[in-house]
Amino acid sequence: MVGSAPGAPPRLTRCRPPAARPAPESRHRVRRVASVPAPDIGRPFRVLWLVLLCLAASLASPAVARAQGSTEARLRQQQDELNRIRREREELQRRMRELQSSVRDLSAEVRNLDRQADATARLVRSLDAQLEALTVELATTTASLQAAEAQLGDKRAMLRRRVRNIYKRGPLFEIEALLSARSLGELLARYKYLHQLARRDQALVAQVEALRDRTAQQRALLVRLQDEVTTNRADRAEEERRLRALEQRRQNTLASARQDQKRTQQRLREIEKTEARVRNVIAALEAARRRAESRGSASAPSKSSIRTSDLGKLDWPVEGDILYRFGRVVHPNNTTTRWNGIGIAAPSGTPVKAISDGEVVVAEPVGTYGLTVIVQHGGGDYSVYGSLLRASVKVGARVRKGQTIGTVGAGDPDLPAHLHFEIRRNRGEAVDPLEWLRGSR
Repeated sequence: MVGSAPGAPPRLTRCRPPAARPAPESRHRVRRVASVPAPDIGRPFRVLWLVLLCLAASLASPAVARAQGSTEARLRQQQDELNRIRREREELQRRMRELQSSVRDLSAEVRNLDRQADATARLVRSLDAQLEALTVELATTTASLQAAEAQLGDKRAMLRRRVRNIYKRGPLFEIEALLSARSLGELLARYKYLHQLARRDQALVAQVEALRDRTAQQRALLVRLQDEVTTNRADRAEEERRLRALEQRRQNTLASARQDQKRTQQRLREIEKTEARVRNVIAALEAARRRAESRGSASAPSKSSIRTSDLGKLDWPVEGDILYRFGRVVHPNNTTTRWNGIGIAAPSGTPVKAISDGEVVVAEPVGTYGLTVIVQHGGGDYSVYGSLLRASVKVGARVRKGQTIGTVGAGDPDLPAHLHFEIRRNRGEAVDPLEWLRGSR
């Protein structure tokens, strides 16, 4: 062995056999050196390799696991919030379908649309927050991955240099270094140096393995985050489109409600005019009837063919379901209609029959009533048959109970084919026809 500077690792030389036979003392010294058992180098190296590899993995894995755990927790929390808002909106959409399948209440529909728009806006805000968090996490993961890959490259370069050096020295380098020692102390020093060198090599291998696993995990996390960002942007675009559609639908609904209210108010004004016209006609007929009675004319019957005993016993003018009832009705748009009769739904063309004997005093179109026949029963009692398709009688004709006076039509464009039927008693006062007709509907 060649001398070296203090503190530097010993330089090792190859051991060559002597040319001449050694002296007895030399043979004794060689025998004593040879009698020292060669240390088991492989076993400590294998044990240290396993210990260092486990230690490096235990040090690297928790950091990666903590980083992934925090990211998973944040994403899970944001996803739970998105799912909660989506469930709320689905419930609102279900309620909207119920509103649309029933009689439309435009005010309730507008309120539902407002709540859907609010839920969608909150969903967009949550998606924005998630996208911001994903962007920050993506940048952090990218920087960490770049640093890990750079560190992995350095460690792999170091490892390659060590492998080349070990290969150049050959498989018996450690044995030769130990056997060439001149004393037991030098042997132990060399063993210690070789042992530390092996530990350093094992630590380097463990670092390379840990960095390789770490970069693989971070690449997987990076791909997942990129997918989450892409999905988030697509979801946000869809929610933005949905929000604009809800706003447009709300505006359309409000416009429709205003138009519907305007049409209803116009219709109510027309109905009021028609009601006034019918009252005036009946008032004029009553005035003429009273004048005729005062003159003692036989053409003006003083008694009605509709008697009190007929209450709840009169035959129906047409068979069908009740479309609307007598009295005041409040519509969903907060408008009010007062019906002076009932609407009886029936197919167009169905015969309409007189409920009692009388004289036809009106057989012509009357405003919103459409084609109308009014029969005077005497004593100030009248029956009104509106929304007819055709009238079978003329003014002045005498009709008998059950006689056909016309057919059902569709005089009201907002309603299906039906008969508008009224009973007016005591000089034209409207009463509920259902109280006079046979049975209840």
